Amino acid sequence: MALDRRTYRTVDGERIEGTWRPIFIRNGRNYFLTDLLIFADGALYCWEWVDLEGLRSKLESGWVATALEPGVTASAHHLASWVFADPAMALSAEDLLGEVADEIEQLNGRPDSTSRCMAALDRYLASRSEEDREALRRAYLAIPGHLRVYALGDMDYRDWPLQVLSGLLGPDGEPVTEEDRAEAFAYFAGRDQSVGEWAESRPLDGPDQPSRPTVKLAVLGRFPAEPDVAWLRNERPTAIEIGGRTYPSAVHAYWALAVTDDAAREAIQAAATPVDAEAAAGRATIRRDWPEVRLTAMHAVLRAKFGQHADLAGVLLGTGDARIEYNLSSAYWSGGSEGRNWLGRLLELVRSELRAERAGFVAGRAMARTGDQADGSS
Repeated sequence: MALDRRTYRTVDGERIEGTWRPIFIRNGRNYFLTDLLIFADGALYCWEWVDLEGLRSKLESGWVATALEPGVTASAHHLASWVFADPAMALSAEDLLGEVADEIEQLNGRPDSTSRCMAALDRYLASRSEEDREALRRAYLAIPGHLRVYALGDMDYRDWPLQVLSGLLGPDGEPVTEEDRAEAFAYFAGRDQSVGEWAESRPLDGPDQPSRPTVKLAVLGRFPAEPDVAWLRNERPTAIEIGGRTYPSAVHAYWALAVTDDAAREAIQAAATPVDAEAAAGRATIRRDWPEVRLTAMHAVLRAKFGQHADLAGVLLGTGDARIEYNLSSAYWSGGSEGRNWLGRLLELVRSELRAERAGFVAGRAMARTGDQADGSS
């Protein structure tokens, strides 16, 4: 089975994240091993599009099977077929429904049944009230039965401390005693102490993920007058000196590095808009090695732009550690589901270079002069 069970579908240009899990479908006399696709918007696919209630109906009818009949043939398409002799399923229909509901919550970044149970546990441990104990019991039972043993992430104790504090069963299946409760409370006290000790001894480097949300640089018709992340876009009018000439925007400077003669650079320099600058480059001779050096050229342009304008450098540094996603009609430069996002990645790189200089990790460099003028000799 795949370890990363992620998929997606596209609806009206929007990417809907999804996942999948194996199921058996009973179609006619045979079972078929297939995938149940689960999407963040609640859409499910089991050879037909349904929602959670539709899946419940499919389970009740036996179309999605959680009980297997001996002597019936099963098939994994184009792979194998076999006949069930003594089949046993690992989960019930309700457990499967609960698992799918949890997957939808996770795809949307919301707490699933296990997370809700852990929150109820914390409230009960803090209050020890009967009301919160009953809430913990309901939250524990709401976890799909086959997933409860994983709730604590401890396969030695499994879920018995939760069972005990919920008032369900003691460690040996007997009614809960005060000794059982004391042992369960001691378990969670020790767990909290271990978590605290781990937090104090965790690796010095981190965190693993950005603390700021992703910055999306969308195409704009007009740029804000006050400093704004939109100023990071290449089309914003910004005088940039590179290769001994001053260009009115990063787009102009980029295309000037692409051409091979001064007349073309003058035409690009004089272009009224970034679109006109690209058009002027299209009428000129482009460096033969442009596909190999264009990334370096863009890096040089961005270094010059932010090295020559302190206000723009401040805006870029103000994005913190956020991922920067650039929107452009180019899968090479742009972000999105299939884009390589090289412009966003270069902005993150230049941001790191600026921060390294300000932190004194490297000597300050004259970014204004970065990037030698192309001579077309390559």
